[in-house]
Amino acid sequence: MADIMNIEQQQTLEEFKQNLEELIPDLDANKDGFIDLIELKDALNQVGFKLAGYQVREMIDEFKSKQRTAHQGKLNLEEFETLCLDLKSKDVASTFKTVVSKKENLETLGGMSSISSEGTTHSVRLEEQLAFSDWINSNLGHDKDLQHLLPIDAEGKRLYQSIKDGILLCKIINHSCPDTIDERAINKKNLTVYREFENLTLALVSSQAIGCNIVNIDAHDLAKGKPHLVLGLLWQIIRIGLFSHITLDSCPGLAGLLFDNERLEDLMKMSPEAILLRWVNHHLERAGISRRCTNFQSDIVDSEIYSHLLKQIAGNEADVNLDALRESDLQQRAEIMLQQAAKLNCRSFLTPQDVVNGVYKLNLAFVANLFNNHPGLDKPEQIEGLESIEETREEKTYRNWMNSMGVAPHVNWLYSDLADGLVIFQLFDVIKPGIVNWSRVHKRFTPLRKFMEKLENCNYAVDLGKQLKFSLVGIAGQDLNDGNATLTLALIWQLMRAYTLSILSRLANTGNPIIEKEIVQWVNTRLADAGKQSQLRNFNDPAIADGKIVIDLIDAIKEGSINYELVRTSGTQEDNLANAKYAISMARKIGARVYALPEDITEVKPKMVMTVFACMMALDYVPNMDSVDQNSVNHNNSN
Repeated sequence: MADIMNIEQQQTLEEFKQNLEELIPDLDANKDGFIDLIELKDALNQVGFKLAGYQVREMIDEFKSKQRTAHQGKLNLEEFETLCLDLKSKDVASTFKTVVSKKENLETLGGMSSISSEGTTHSVRLEEQLAFSDWINSNLGHDKDLQHLLPIDAEGKRLYQSIKDGILLCKIINHSCPDTIDERAINKKNLTVYREFENLTLALVSSQAIGCNIVNIDAHDLAKGKPHLVLGLLWQIIRIGLFSHITLDSCPGLAGLLFDNERLEDLMKMSPEAILLRWVNHHLERAGISRRCTNFQSDIVDSEIYSHLLKQIAGNEADVNLDALRESDLQQRAEIMLQQAAKLNCRSFLTPQDVVNGVYKLNLAFVANLFNNHPGLDKPEQIEGLESIEETREEKTYRNWMNSMGVAPHVNWLYSDLADGLVIFQLFDVIKPGIVNWSRVHKRFTPLRKFMEKLENCNYAVDLGKQLKFSLVGIAGQDLNDGNATLTLALIWQLMRAYTLSILSRLANTGNPIIEKEIVQWVNTRLADAGKQSQLRNFNDPAIADGKIVIDLIDAIKEGSINYELVRTSGTQEDNLANAKYAISMARKIGARVYALPEDITEVKPKMVMTVFACMMALDYVPNMDSVDQNSVNHNNSN
């Protein structure tokens, strides 16, 4: 029982903390870094705590008795966050005991651990199981390759069995991020346990390439259908797909959410959750409703905000109404509200109980789905400066790599999210454990010195790069702090390169660092030993463009894995791209942790091409790299 509580509480508190970090800056109206105690009740209300007046007065009296004169009558933002986390922790513990006793939405699964003689116990949120199963049925039910698996039963009990052959998981990834996996690489017929395992490996490595953190998950876990790991991975994949459209590129109308004193860069700095909150409030304002949404938990339990939002974003022809607000019973009200959402084909993810219980993940997914289908935003005639801040292919690859490393906070926009140095330090610590002196790092920032503290972090990050012999001529901490694109990318590339080579060096276990020249030599030796005609001169070699060198190398590593009837030989740009897509998916299928994109091969981008060959070289040392990444991130998380 203690194990269940720890897992469930940790998950819920982490979700709450992420939401809280987005909301707190907005509570500091005058930007002095404090919240007046006289405004405490309102501030707590905005982050989801509906407390009685006497309870807040008791808190204020307690704070006043403890406080020194330094900031009498005020709480700094760190104190306020600590207060909120403490309240939430007590609330979660209380709620959890009630839920477990009622057995309404938790299912206990014991003995799932292979490393413990006693096994461990995990809890599965049944509402997630139901929601994800319904989403899969709705979005993939038409796929002819999934007819043997879908629809999943109404309660979602067959979900875990359905993902065991890997086909469904590959399809889910491609639905969230189209063309991530080349369909030709998926084993669809004559499935054996081995061929199913190949599909699961392909899906797992591909999910990492789009930014999922797969630490603690391997293909064996998925083959066994471990529910808590399956649900965790599915949520990451679905979330990435839902959030991928909440960008200026996909929806230029987002520019209309900017306040008078804001620029496009300010929007890019916001998390998808924060943008969705602003979008909801934008429509509430347009509807003439004074109420505002500050979270997707307590604020939405009465369905009032959802009802007004649906009415506002729906066209007149949809016949969406506010009938839900006439119902006093909250669960019945939520059902009527969801019937209105169904008129917009957007009932996904939620049951009435999920609304009333304020289940964060599912309510967030519900709102993101609403946004993607009915944004209701006017497209500006012209967006000044949009071209300069649209995410490039290179930036997206680096961002996905960082997020797959499990960095915190999640990286949404490279330049703002790296500007305080904290993500960079985590990456340094993965590359060379122990290199970061964490006592020198400002992990939290004080209101009066935060600009200087962030700059000090960035200066230290540059110093660490120099210790690792990075080429940082002309790069200073100020450049990272300012979000200088060219110089920030220069550092990030060297971090990714160092990470890739550090894995190779550890696997080789020679005591010497692996260099690019050795990778080229290994590629050519491997190709020659397998009787292949292709050869690699360097990572700028034009011969790389048609993808055949990579394809031949994959077949050399795993003989017979390539179907050469699928390899195109015309040399046209279209055929080269098709080969590159096949090559990358097949590399991932044999377990290579490739982050590069097909265009990196066809355009012969030497930096990313090097990582492709390096990741395949790693397979020569360890067929499964999970243990290496696991040790790295465990060390990182311990700090």
